[in-house]
Amino acid sequence: MGDVAKDLTAGTVGGVAQLVVGHPFDTIKVKLQSQPTPVAGQPPRYTGAMDAVRQTIASEGPRGLYKGMGAPLATVAAFNAVLFTVRGQMEAYLRSAPGIPLTVSQQVVCGAGAGVAVSFLACPTELIKCRLQAQSSMSGAGAVKYSGPIDVAKHVLSEVGAKGLLKGLGPTLAREVPGNAAMFGVYELVKQYLAGGQDTSTLGRGSLIMAGGIAGASFWGAVYPTDVVKSVIQIDDFKNPKYSGSFNAFKKILASEGVKGLYKGFGPAMARSVPANGACFLAYELTRSSLG
Repeated sequence: MGDVAKDLTAGTVGGVAQLVVGHPFDTIKVKLQSQPTPVAGQPPRYTGAMDAVRQTIASEGPRGLYKGMGAPLATVAAFNAVLFTVRGQMEAYLRSAPGIPLTVSQQVVCGAGAGVAVSFLACPTELIKCRLQAQSSMSGAGAVKYSGPIDVAKHVLSEVGAKGLLKGLGPTLAREVPGNAAMFGVYELVKQYLAGGQDTSTLGRGSLIMAGGIAGASFWGAVYPTDVVKSVIQIDDFKNPKYSGSFNAFKKILASEGVKGLYKGFGPAMARSVPANGACFLAYELTRSSLG
């Protein structure tokens, strides 16, 4: 099996592990990000992450926490194939000789390049996911517009055509490029620290989970406000948009809610990132190693 096929397989397994562990956290993050700004003197729809969890389970049951998972699950193979294969090919290009470990700065470059590639898959997937996750908080209880991922895609295509699926591509790139640069750089940095040098091949499962979890947290720490802008752009109405673009969304959020508005849902995102990315990197490394 060639390196590309190995990265494809291992990346897919890692992506599934990440999705299963992390999706409920992501649902709460999007609900908090997308709730309307409350009228002066009125409380917000959700007072916090735990309140969002309670309301979601009360109105939709536990499976409400997994709403929108169909879209990323359907594309997780392609997404992780691109992410890990592009990263792997860039590693091969930058490596001075076969088998020589890359430096942390080289891994940053590999992560940035992979981020560019995955943005074009992440954008339509996340648009579908966000519109599914946010519809209850945007439309009111019981007013469900979409029946599932395919229904979202059909609505978008009928309203504005294929270009509608790429709404939010700008902020998606602005999230994925620096985010993946930080994540893969920090992952390598922590691994080398735990291993006491550049040879990280002997690290155990616990060390890989720790490195992956810290790396995932660094992703969100680097780009979270961009993710908030991406989410509000992607759930915005196509015909009568509230925002004219990413910068307009950024300015309106800042004006109406202050800096804290750019960090709505930050807690669930960070809570998700550690276990989800720990699971992802562990699954990737074990699968890649088993393939030789």
